[in-house]
Amino acid sequence: MNAEAKMETQSQSAETEADTSQYLTFMLAGEEYGVDILRVQEIKCWDSVTSIPNTPDFVKGVINLRGTIVPIVDLRERFDLDSKEYGPTTVVIVLKVITEEEDRIMGIVVDAVSDVYNVTDESIRPTPEIGGVIDTGFVRGLASVDKKMVIFLEIDQLINNGVMDNVLEAAH
Repeated sequence: MNAEAKMETQSQSAETEADTSQYLTFMLAGEEYGVDILRVQEIKCWDSVTSIPNTPDFVKGVINLRGTIVPIVDLRERFDLDSKEYGPTTVVIVLKVITEEEDRIMGIVVDAVSDVYNVTDESIRPTPEIGGVIDTGFVRGLASVDKKMVIFLEIDQLINNGVMDNVLEAAH
């Protein structure tokens, strides 16, 4: 292989890597969801939280994470799924959320962490239209990964709505 062909192969490889992102996946009611791994600050075992009055049921409360007050949202309840008692695999994924005003940290309670996948942007398909009955604005898309369907979330869209903005303000 000559030098020119080698450089072209390296360029194509770099383009492929640039179009690939890593996603942390987690389980929720038997389905696998994914979030951009660059937004994940840490993963913590479930622990008690301090409740905040007058917040929606899906807001479990806040924790003090090294001096930062972090609101905790139960994603099962946020998605109107059947509630489940927290067990040994229940974790809080601490995420960075980008809002119009500032970046914030918040936690989501999930059933279990699953895996980290490299996914190309082209393999993520748009969310199918469901007739406006269900708000899918927080779903980035769906992709088949290792012979299973994974739902990729737009964490900023999930969190940035009127209800969550009020919760985030109350926590600060």
